[in-house]
Amino acid sequence: MMNDVLQATQIVIEQALRRLGYGDEMVELLKEPMRLLTVRIPVRMDDGTTRVFTGYRAQHNDAVGPTKGGVRFHPGVTEKEVKALSIWMSLKCGIADLPYGGGKGGIICDPRKMSFRELERLSRGYVRAISQLVGPTKDIPAPDVMTNSQIMAWMMDEYSRIREFDSPGFITGKPIVLGGSKGRETATARGVVIMIHEALRIKGIDIKNARIVIQGFGNAGSYLAKFMHEAGARVIGISDVNGALYNEEGLDIPHLLDRRDSFGNVTNLFPNTIGNEQLLELECDVLVPAAIENQITEANADRIRASIIVEAANGPTTLEATRMITDRGVLLIPDVLASAGGVIVSYFEWVQNNQGYYWDEDEIDHKLRQMMIRGFENVYDIHLTRKIDMRLAAYMAGVRKMAEAVRFRGWV
Repeated sequence: MMNDVLQATQIVIEQALRRLGYGDEMVELLKEPMRLLTVRIPVRMDDGTTRVFTGYRAQHNDAVGPTKGGVRFHPGVTEKEVKALSIWMSLKCGIADLPYGGGKGGIICDPRKMSFRELERLSRGYVRAISQLVGPTKDIPAPDVMTNSQIMAWMMDEYSRIREFDSPGFITGKPIVLGGSKGRETATARGVVIMIHEALRIKGIDIKNARIVIQGFGNAGSYLAKFMHEAGARVIGISDVNGALYNEEGLDIPHLLDRRDSFGNVTNLFPNTIGNEQLLELECDVLVPAAIENQITEANADRIRASIIVEAANGPTTLEATRMITDRGVLLIPDVLASAGGVIVSYFEWVQNNQGYYWDEDEIDHKLRQMMIRGFENVYDIHLTRKIDMRLAAYMAGVRKMAEAVRFRGWV
């Protein structure tokens, strides 16, 4: 079973590079990050004891420009996952035509069991540990799973202290008062919404009648539910870590958003829930996996009854499942395309930090829409002309710029 996200990514990277005419040297270079830093972070806890946390920072490739990518705080962080995520960030940047390579970071911890001050010490300790390898022209972190604008603010402040000058461009996803960008918090969800509209247009389905199922109710999933509800679609199913809610007539999304806690949990307040497995198999027009990896596999792919799958999460569909659902005529919008909105608006934030001039939300939404649609049209065109699935088409679009930059630099 192909559930190893790094191995699965490397398989598709190789297929994409071969189809683009590159040989073994390019495959060897791009199938792994150029750098992987493992750090140990001692943190004084509130009870006076010291705990030592393990953190990672992967930099996939900087041939195009500085590496860029989030930092996640999660008990399930692994070295392999961080490597795979850094490669996916490279692909997202390539699809969006951004001047970045991919990066990713993570700390093995459970922020739900840590105090505010413990999280601050951990955040600052991580920056001290990686400070030699990161910076506005080297590697630019951002929020990810279980991190937010407050954690980015602590990290930026620590980096500015180390460097002894204010460095807003060191990190994105900051509070607006510290140089953050308008539209950043909702960027991933807005990008997914744009992809849903494009997919519905191709399938000839009216948004007003569309039935939407969203797995995951965190940052991306909750905003996505809100935007879909406001667009007139029927959100018939949502889920969090505790279970799922389903109503064929459409859920009361404003009520659910009002009741959810800071980690996106809301289903525990309702007695009649279904399992996440049942949620994925509901009959719907659009299924959006917005939770974690390996949710649609060869074990359940033939029971998926969606016309369109839009991957808001990283790696929710395995390679074998991708083949199975594509053969059945399901339109799959892969993660490296669908969730590129976050890094696009992070790029806008970095540009605004560098020039010291800030844009309003309308301008950001307009530029985001332009770049997402351009990326979609490019991937969809490769999918049609090459007669390959959308995932391979997205990888070809995403890796092309980086491979060309590597070749022009004379690395291979």
